[in-house]
Amino acid sequence: MEGKAKTTLFFFFVFILACGFAKPLEYQTLVLEPLPTPQSHKPDLAWSESETLTLPETAETLSKTTLTVRLEHRDTLAVDATPEALFNLRLERDAVRVKTLTAMATGAQVRRNGTRAHGKDFSGSVISGLSQGSGEYFTRLGVGTPPKYAYMVLDTGSDIVWIQCAPCRKCYSQVDPVFDPAKSQSFAGVSCQSPLCRKLDVSGCNPRRSCVYQVSYGDGSFTLGEFSTETLTFRGTKVANVALGCGHDNEGLFVGAAGLLGLGRGKLSFPSQTGRRFGQKFSYCLVDRTSSTSKPSSVVFGESAVSRSAVFTPMLSNPKLDTFYYVELTGISVGGSLVRGITSSLFKLDPSGNGGVIIDSGTSVTRLTRPAYVALRDAFRAGATELKHALGFSLFDTCYDLTGKTEVKVPTVVMHFGGGADVSLPATNYLIPVDSNNIFCFAFAGTAGGLSIIGNIQQQGFRVVFDGAGSRIGFAPRGCA
Repeated sequence: MEGKAKTTLFFFFVFILACGFAKPLEYQTLVLEPLPTPQSHKPDLAWSESETLTLPETAETLSKTTLTVRLEHRDTLAVDATPEALFNLRLERDAVRVKTLTAMATGAQVRRNGTRAHGKDFSGSVISGLSQGSGEYFTRLGVGTPPKYAYMVLDTGSDIVWIQCAPCRKCYSQVDPVFDPAKSQSFAGVSCQSPLCRKLDVSGCNPRRSCVYQVSYGDGSFTLGEFSTETLTFRGTKVANVALGCGHDNEGLFVGAAGLLGLGRGKLSFPSQTGRRFGQKFSYCLVDRTSSTSKPSSVVFGESAVSRSAVFTPMLSNPKLDTFYYVELTGISVGGSLVRGITSSLFKLDPSGNGGVIIDSGTSVTRLTRPAYVALRDAFRAGATELKHALGFSLFDTCYDLTGKTEVKVPTVVMHFGGGADVSLPATNYLIPVDSNNIFCFAFAGTAGGLSIIGNIQQQGFRVVFDGAGSRIGFAPRGCA
């Protein structure tokens, strides 16, 4: 009897200890919002030329060290498209984008041998992060003097700045008239012997001895033309002598945009070219498109780009590829506890340039190496047992039927980056609507390759800071206000 009492007492103390030290799961509330409905008309985006030109060209304007530009998601230009159709197109673009970025990172399709070509015959190509039609965010800016306004795609996975130019040998359809360099007072060609021309990965000479550029994309689309310098105008702020590709032969679908403003880390990207003026700093905040907020997405260049509330992680470099913004991901927590099986070793960037984690504005859904994704998914499923399961949707294998609900409790998700930067995601950044039938899916996916990509769904609402001078990347919650 005494032995039985001791055994009972022992198990009682074990039970008390277990209750006292077992950490309960942490949850947050997800208020359910449907897929965003596209606008029934083409937006003017409040970017009229008259508004832009009301700012006088004073010395103060010309020397301005901070530049703020409004961004818009490409879906705002959609006509007669349903929310489901737009979302499916977004996932299709995403698949192509990830394939292209992975090919770039592994070097399977990239040849950066500095080959110089003659005439139009290029013996090498540069694969960019912008696959056909995959630019997700655009802005409006003026090109030339006087400025002619056009939509430009912004892309952190690309370096070259380029625009379609007249005369067009072959141009895709765009919203605004094609830029005519002959009507610009500030347009200047670049000679093929100049140091600027030599910065191109692939360049050539035309019969006039002018520098010719070509950028090829992962799906076979490309832009080819004269390399030049030009003045860009951002809502009254002029930036002179920007190296710009003036494309006379452009093939691909770029959603009506006139060209691309490359925000990558390469030496010819816009942030690199304007590093002296803007301190090698820029940031953006992407608004959740399911939100009813009136605040627009935006990008800021200069000192004001660095948010005081941001947490920072070191910016890593890939010696084989200078375009991407690499960071160290050390782990992920679900429900307040680190997920077993997710370690920093899964995301290491090796000396040959394989693996690693990049921050990308043009990828929507975050991709993790397969072992890390499976561990994350299983941890989330274990904490979301109260939700009604649904069949998988497209690339998502963890979905829930939330019919009849207006809000639900979901386990918290925190991404842990090197340097102690912990980024706690809002619930809307990882459980998202995929149709009009109240099906919501866990917005992460696995990848067979070694490259992991932090996509723009997970970045929504954060001001993401790219501080090249400090070699760091920051995340500031509620950064769009």
